[in-house]
Amino acid sequence: MNILLVNWNDRLNPQAGGAEIHLHALFGRLAAWGHAVELIASGWPGAPARAELDGMRVRRVGGRHSFALRGRGAVRQALRERSFDVVVEDVNKLPLYLPTLTALPFVTIVPHLFGTTAFAEARWPVAAVVWAAERPIPRVYRRSAFHVISESTRDDLVVRGVPAGRITVIHPGVDAAWYCPDPSTPRAAAPVFLYVGRLKRYKGVEFALRALAAARAVRSDVTLEICGQGDDRSRLEGLARALGLEGAARFLGFVSEEEKRRLLRRAWAVVFPSPKEGWGISNVEAAACGTPAIASDSPGLRESVRHEVTGYLVPHGDWRALADRMLALAADRPLVERLGQGARRFAEGLSWDAAARATEAHLQRVIDEGRRGESA
Repeated sequence: MNILLVNWNDRLNPQAGGAEIHLHALFGRLAAWGHAVELIASGWPGAPARAELDGMRVRRVGGRHSFALRGRGAVRQALRERSFDVVVEDVNKLPLYLPTLTALPFVTIVPHLFGTTAFAEARWPVAAVVWAAERPIPRVYRRSAFHVISESTRDDLVVRGVPAGRITVIHPGVDAAWYCPDPSTPRAAAPVFLYVGRLKRYKGVEFALRALAAARAVRSDVTLEICGQGDDRSRLEGLARALGLEGAARFLGFVSEEEKRRLLRRAWAVVFPSPKEGWGISNVEAAACGTPAIASDSPGLRESVRHEVTGYLVPHGDWRALADRMLALAADRPLVERLGQGARRFAEGLSWDAAARATEAHLQRVIDEGRRGESA
């Protein structure tokens, strides 16, 4: 297959996150299996305009705030320059409405849509733009097939008017050989919880801080480590000081993959208090390391955590319930290990190779359907 792939970022972009891990894990494998993949993405200061990454040809245009405009022009140019079998747009920021540019077979990857949760992150004019930009998706992408990463996202699209028959759910994988338990990195002696992800307002990290403060009122040895960067860090650090959490809430910033794995192995659980995610990749990375998760019972996260099997789901925003679960684990080390074993079994059933093969098969079906339509 000759695949034209479009995503806001590639995985080297400083703004890259779970969506880019997912994209490269799938399409890097497709490239290694002999498919030609060209990725159009945004750039950043100092980034080369062209690159070879994970076997894919990468073309970078515009930047974080201009890609919505310049990306469409780059797609037009790519379609003039080469012959493609299928166009794939990963909608994890603003949709580019690319089906309006081509009659080629089309697949839309949707990790999740923001909907009204955009208003929890951005000021209302920006949030309103995001909310409004998603509204035409069922109409503009009406001939597209959809690849979603959770049942929650499928259900969201159906409610919005996308026919269920056009949607295929393909769960992400996890590298269970890399993320794995290691006796040389045992669980921390005292209860330490871990957040891994971007520090954005909509991620709900403040609920983890409030839960930590409530838990420490009962047990003073409970701590929280926070990995990641983002524009909400200063506000969260201020909240931690206001809650008297100096020394108990540690902001670690960016960490390497090796350090992240070490932290996942030693944590008693990861916490993920977001109102909406596509999946929750840090939950399954923790699971592969034998570490349970406590997450909001919200779209996407409820698929990556099996309640009372791999961890716990709590009502989103209920920091008291989150604190109660933290205290329950802090008081019961065998419970932590039992949930960790269940988490590891769950993670072992998730494979990037299997997800990439399912993606390959989905793309081929869409191409074949397009050819049958042309010959009819």
